[in-house]
Amino acid sequence: MLNSAVELKNFAFRYDKGNVLNDINLSIVKGEYVSIIGPNGSGKSTLLKCLNRIVKGGEGTISIMGKPLSSYSQKELAKSVAYVPQHLSSAFSYTVDEFVTMGRYPYLKAFSPMTSEDQQAVEKAVQLTGLSDLRLRPLNQLSGGERQKTYLAAALAQEPDILLLDEPTTHLDPKFQKDVQKTVCDVSRNLGITVLHVTHDLNHILTWSEKIVALKAGHVCYYGLSKDVMTADHLKNVFETDFHLLADPVEGHPIIVPEAH
Repeated sequence: MLNSAVELKNFAFRYDKGNVLNDINLSIVKGEYVSIIGPNGSGKSTLLKCLNRIVKGGEGTISIMGKPLSSYSQKELAKSVAYVPQHLSSAFSYTVDEFVTMGRYPYLKAFSPMTSEDQQAVEKAVQLTGLSDLRLRPLNQLSGGERQKTYLAAALAQEPDILLLDEPTTHLDPKFQKDVQKTVCDVSRNLGITVLHVTHDLNHILTWSEKIVALKAGHVCYYGLSKDVMTADHLKNVFETDFHLLADPVEGHPIIVPEAH
């Protein structure tokens, strides 16, 4: 597809213990915000790692921005795809500014200073994530939410076409969850960045995501508009438990609630 940011055709991936992804066929349009849901062990994180070539191999094909993944050097890929993993060490002693600057590594040449373009990209990433007042603070002195914003800023400093997020708001309090989620949504809409977001937060994705991929046992169960995928029947099929869809008493939009037993 000419307007495709990410395309997988008949893609399968296995670790030593067996297949994790099976016959994945997806085409994600440039600039879309797509959430990836599914039970633990369904292949969500592995899918992101395959797109970023953190894990290599597999059968079938992956294309990034219209080019085969295999044709990219690692630095070229880092200019197109940025990745924020599920867990990063909190022991880093780098300052926020130093860590975000590291996001420019695909563009830097050995022993050469940063260009004005590099400095502008770092400044923009810091501003977008609201980190201006924390630039000189070491990461190991930040809260979990502040660190997650810093990791996101470093990814944005890469100026990627595609942003891969692996549960970026897990373990954050409601305020930081909202802050991180809103920042991601804003950069997707305003900068045209394609977002693939692995999450277990079924309610937030109804608000932010344009489309949803639902994985189960390494297969794509559903892929489509959020309102079409997020039905009680579909969710029961994916997660093997019952859900209620209720109306928010203030906003009126649906709220997803797992059935209590």
